[in-house]
Amino acid sequence: MLHFLIVCLVTAVSLIIISKLPLGIEVDDIWKAVVAGIVFGILNAFVKPILFWLTLPISVLTLGLFALFLNVIIFGLAAWLVTGFRLQWGIWSAILGAIVLSILNSILFHILSLVLPSAAVS
Repeated sequence: MLHFLIVCLVTAVSLIIISKLPLGIEVDDIWKAVVAGIVFGILNAFVKPILFWLTLPISVLTLGLFALFLNVIIFGLAAWLVTGFRLQWGIWSAILGAIVLSILNSILFHILSLVLPSAAVS
């Protein structure tokens, strides 16, 4: 449970940062970012594995590049579900947002693992 909360908070921080970049992604306030982080966590825990297994042959044929498309779907679905989290340019914002979210989350988790090595961060 602690790991899920940490992931949601790191994702919320990443979304706030992303909303300040010129990527066509808007988040109304920090609470909407926290809600979006929770929605991302739930979608990544339940929907993404199902989509991954359904599209496994395509992922193998594209050498894993189709996984980026799954991240775009999850990003767009989260924006659709959370009021106050919008994609101005549609699919282009979702593509840019999914890429930048992956990079930012990786950086933030690395920093967090250096600061709190014994925490439930991995």
